[in-house]
Amino acid sequence: MNRIIFATGNQGKLREIREILSDMNIEVVSMKEAGIDVEIIEDGKSFRENAIIKAKTICEASKEIALADDSGLEIDYLNKEPGIYSARYMGENTSYHIKNNNLIERLAGVPDEKRTARFVCEIAAAFPDGTVETVRGVMEGIIGYQETGENGFGYDPIFVLPEYGCTSAELSMEEKNKISHRGKALRAIKEILKEKMNLSE
Repeated sequence: MNRIIFATGNQGKLREIREILSDMNIEVVSMKEAGIDVEIIEDGKSFRENAIIKAKTICEASKEIALADDSGLEIDYLNKEPGIYSARYMGENTSYHIKNNNLIERLAGVPDEKRTARFVCEIAAAFPDGTVETVRGVMEGIIGYQETGENGFGYDPIFVLPEYGCTSAELSMEEKNKISHRGKALRAIKEILKEKMNLSE
C-alpha cells in the first residue's frame, strides 16, 4: 500500500483527512507515526507558503510523499485576523474556548452583515522528485455570538453557516467534509495524487 505522511499532530485534522482519502489505496500517517522529528519553521507570509514549507521539510526528511495543510480563520471586521496565526492566536497552549470567546468579545456590537468570515485551507503535496503542488479550499460564513455545537474543533463552534442555520461544530463529520475548506482542498489534492501516483479509485 502507498503511504503518505501528513505533517500534523492534530488528531482532528488527521481524522478528517483519513475520512476523505479513505477510498484510495493510501495509508495516511502522521509525522509521529512515521518516526519523523524535525523542526519546521513556519515563517511564510501566507497559508500557501507555510503549507509548502511543512510539506517540503517532511518530504526531504523522509524521502516519501508528504502532505501539509495550513489553514485558519479570517474575520473581515478584524482585518482578517487571526489568519495565518490562527493556531498560535493568544498563544499555542491557550484553549480554543478562550480564543473563541475573545473573538466574540472583540466583535461585541458588530451586526451580522459585518461579521463575515471564512475558513481557508491551503494544502501542499511535496514529492520525492522535488515537485510541489498546492490547492486552496474556502468555506464562507459569519462569526456567531456564542459557542454552539460539539462536533468540530478549533473555531468551529463560533463559525456560523447561514445557509445551514448552524455552526460548523453542529454538522456531522460527513456533512462538514462535503462543504468544509479542508474537504474542498483535500478533494482537489486527491485528484493530483491520483494522477501523480497513477492510482485509480
